[in-house]
Amino acid sequence: MIDPKRHQQLMELDTVELCTQILYDARNELYLNMHFLDISLSSLGFEAAATPGIGTDGFVIYYNPDYLFRLYRQGRSYVNRAYLHMVFHCLFCHMDTRGEREKEYWDLACDIAMESVLDGLYKKCIHRPQSAFRRETYLRLGKEMKVLTAEGIYAALKKMNLTEKQYNRLTAEFYVDNHARWYEDDTRKQAQPRQNKWNDNREKMQTQIESMASESAENADSLMEQVRIENRERYDYKKFLRKFSVLREELQVDEDSFDYIYYTYGLSMYGNMPLIEPLETKEIYRIEDFVIVIDTSMSCSGELVKRFLEETYTVLCESETYFKKINIHIIQCDDKIQSDKVITSQDEMDAYMRDFTIIGKGGTDFRPAFEYVNRLREQGAFRKLRGLLYFTDGEGIYPVRRPVYDTAFVFMKEQYTDVSVPPWAIKLILEPEEIESPPHAGSEESMVSPTHVGPAESIEMENSDEH
Repeated sequence: MIDPKRHQQLMELDTVELCTQILYDARNELYLNMHFLDISLSSLGFEAAATPGIGTDGFVIYYNPDYLFRLYRQGRSYVNRAYLHMVFHCLFCHMDTRGEREKEYWDLACDIAMESVLDGLYKKCIHRPQSAFRRETYLRLGKEMKVLTAEGIYAALKKMNLTEKQYNRLTAEFYVDNHARWYEDDTRKQAQPRQNKWNDNREKMQTQIESMASESAENADSLMEQVRIENRERYDYKKFLRKFSVLREELQVDEDSFDYIYYTYGLSMYGNMPLIEPLETKEIYRIEDFVIVIDTSMSCSGELVKRFLEETYTVLCESETYFKKINIHIIQCDDKIQSDKVITSQDEMDAYMRDFTIIGKGGTDFRPAFEYVNRLREQGAFRKLRGLLYFTDGEGIYPVRRPVYDTAFVFMKEQYTDVSVPPWAIKLILEPEEIESPPHAGSEESMVSPTHVGPAESIEMENSDEH
């Protein structure tokens, strides 16, 4: 007589074996259709679990056998699609980039973003007929952003002020996998190695797609747009601003150059008579002279300009970044100079921000601003000007010659198109969601994405902290 417990164990083993085979078959079919995903598809293990549906933590796919069987009965393409959907979550590090965003809306935004990529691949192995509601959602979001990223979709969803009914309908339409394991404590402890692994996978995938002239990379445009955005190297905005710093002495104790051994030895041997005293001045790299130019043409909205100034202002006013005596020129320019406000203290900056208005709204020509700043340099208006930030959408006339100071053209990601800036300039793309809340804008999480750095003679971003 067969032991009922033993029989149950054998049945469960058979079930797991069958589920594993279903997932292996899905992985193989996806690989045969999209060779550029080979490393990513093989980066997840499989494990049966008493969990609703199917989901991943970035290391393992956890599945409920009954759910997987139901999915398989619907068609192999549904299993393939769920598998690839989870791989894409990992490739774009959705489980590690939520930050302070609301969990429910972030989960929904991530699902919509990945489903839009899958629907844009046009592969039979993952094909699913699109409902009218799904197509309408893509069209509506497409009016807000050029590429449907999770971050952009999240911001758009928050602006929609969805009712509970609308939210539930979107969730029902785009739900694929269970995200519960993204937020478990054990998973969060492994966040950094997981992110490093998938960042590496994503960069390799981009290289493979770009090098392929075969049909396997065909119709991967929507995926490549997402990958290029995600693969842009990110830097702390404060660290970027340190690129423009200069070495100056400030009146404060230099503890780094002070040896306490001799100090305490003198006190112990001679009473209140230290052998050495700490230096009363300290050499520090800080920003002293700085120019911010605002493109006030019709192509830049007042809200975007205000947000950019608030972000830059927050970072510049941190004591460890800027001198107590500052010299900031905030220039408004369209096709001519409209205004130049000189800021020498935090009080003046506060007053300027309170009364800020855009002047101009003409065409876009970058040359007048550079000619004006060059004249100011010749007149001795700056002690040592190291940098200029130009906030714009890039649609204008650039100067031909490189200025003697470093220049960065700054774009807002939601307005950004692939504009070619001069080879001597830095192209920066600010993440809109990072600067919508000014109190947090100068934090260590405030990031920018440099997509192009000029020639080698420019100061390297990576070395900005080595002075």
